[in-house]
Order: sequence, then structure tokens, then C-alpha cells
Amino acid sequence: MSTKKHAVKVMIGGEEYTVRSDLPPEYTREVAGYVDQALKKVLSQGPIVEIHKAAILAALDITNELFQSRKGEREVAARLAALADDLAKLLPPEKRRATSHQPSAIS
Repeated sequence: MSTKKHAVKVMIGGEEYTVRSDLPPEYTREVAGYVDQALKKVLSQGPIVEIHKAAILAALDITNELFQSRKGEREVAARLAALADDLAKLLPPEKRRATSHQPSAIS
């Protein structure tokens, strides 16, 4: 089974690129727009002679956002797991076993 690739023209840093992807074209444009905004942000902070250096700084900013988001997701998951454990302790003992994540033996 082959996935249809879309060829999408996008503008990043004032240059046109054709991106081939199996993702929806609207999504590809949105991602490219995000990269373009990150690049513009870096370029607005002061003179950078070489565009590839600005692109690397923009990539670092985007990667930092990704890492911070992942960290936040891990923290939320840990809080939810702790809350689920606290809630399970409030259940009667017979219900705790039924709702635990351990497989139960069939008699």
C-alpha cells in the first residue's frame, strides 16, 4: 500500500521550497509557516550575516519548545498517575483489584 505524496510549495525565509509529504497540504503549510516565523524572530533580534546560522538558531528555539513540551507532558502524566493511585486508595478493596492495571487470573 503506497501513501500518496503531496507536493506543496511553501515560503521560508523568503525562499520557495517544494515539500513532498504524505501529510495533508494544509498541515505542511502550517508547519512551514511556523518555521518561517521562528526564522523571522531570530532575524529580528539583530544582524546575522549568514542565513544558515539564523536557521540553526531557529531550529534550536523550536527544539527547545519541543523539549519543554515533552517535559510538561511527562509532568502531567506523572501527576495524573499519582492522582489515579490516590483515587484507587479510596475505592473498596474489591474494586481496587478490578481496576488495577494488573491482569487478573480467571478461575
